[in-house]
Amino acid sequence: MDVDDHAEELASTLGVDKSEVESDLENLLSYSVPIDEAKQSIRRKYGGDGGGDATPTTKDVADVTTEDGNVTVTVRVLTVGRRSIRYQGDEQTIHEGEFADETGRISYTAWEDFGFEPGDSITVGNAGVREWDGEPELNIGQSSTVAIETTPVEVPHEVGGDTDLVDLRSGDRGRNVEVQVLESEERVIDGRDGETTIRSGIVADETGRLPFTDWEARSELREGHDFRFEEVYVREFRGVPQVNLSEYTTVTPLARDVEVDDEAPRMDVAEAIGSGGLFDVELVGNVLEVRDGSGLIERCPDCGRVLQNGQCRVHGDVDGEDDMRVKAILDDGTGTVTVVLDRDLTEELYGGTMEEAMAAAREAMNKEVVADEIREAVVGREYRVRGNLSVDDYGANVEASEFERSTDDPATRAAALLGEVRS
Repeated sequence: MDVDDHAEELASTLGVDKSEVESDLENLLSYSVPIDEAKQSIRRKYGGDGGGDATPTTKDVADVTTEDGNVTVTVRVLTVGRRSIRYQGDEQTIHEGEFADETGRISYTAWEDFGFEPGDSITVGNAGVREWDGEPELNIGQSSTVAIETTPVEVPHEVGGDTDLVDLRSGDRGRNVEVQVLESEERVIDGRDGETTIRSGIVADETGRLPFTDWEARSELREGHDFRFEEVYVREFRGVPQVNLSEYTTVTPLARDVEVDDEAPRMDVAEAIGSGGLFDVELVGNVLEVRDGSGLIERCPDCGRVLQNGQCRVHGDVDGEDDMRVKAILDDGTGTVTVVLDRDLTEELYGGTMEEAMAAAREAMNKEVVADEIREAVVGREYRVRGNLSVDDYGANVEASEFERSTDDPATRAAALLGEVRS
């Protein structure tokens, strides 16, 4: 058998995309890993048993790890969603969502319709385990079994997909939201089948707002209208959750008006970072530092990256385009974030235009005078920032849409915090 045949066999057995398996297999073989060992490694990665004959282990959800091969779990179905994917060149519908037992929750992907619905108690036998976003996920395929349990599995989690926007997280599937469309536009992108028309924008509810993409480009999703979306899934978009509507999403006009708050939800820094990313949030804290790379900068005309000594790390030596920004460290006592201000907000903070800042730098023969002036104005002072928070391996960053001196009374806020502690 050649690599293509081995990849075909593995993809069929594991229920995953052949091209991904073939790429992994070729990578392992390039490091002289024996073919049998390489295949065993891929089975472990995508939820196979690693050897083909292992007996599934019965486990509680909390005890399932990415090191497991095949497992059997008895769970309550929390959510069920559907989505089309491209598998080996063909469109295939998968079912996905979350299970739970009394010990915890776990996501799943089912490669066929096993007929279970939210609220059902089931035993899933011979489910593969694979890693998804660093966490174990159950992979339910042709070799798996699903049996309805007559005794309900009691779980400390809400059954069903109804969710407020503020509680959505990247990776959620089978969710239902009731929202108002704030912004909506139709556009054409380069999709997997060539040019694809989508509709995107921003939706909001009583708890917050998020970007959305409707892959069916429904014309009724116009600004100012209220809808219930059933069976949406959530993916990360520029570091924050994005609501995605598929062909299986049900869109129903609402008889009620969704109350939308013009203000962003205010959180302390630790709570915001713990969310994993927020599209619109307000933080208040002290500026501890204005980082290097603030003030007058140059960007690559091709990719927009900030140049270092006239060099783009992707495009090399380029003629940079002038810009301004601020990267400030904000601390509220619970944690720190890096706040990034664009040119407009930086000009406001500086108190002059970029042209005026460049003139000041030329006069001083030093670009750093602009950043130094900004540091003197903001470091040690309390600011309110509103914007989009992203969290990754390099830390937490807020792309600011608003940045201004805080008008909060410190004594009042301290009393409120003390009250929370005492309660």
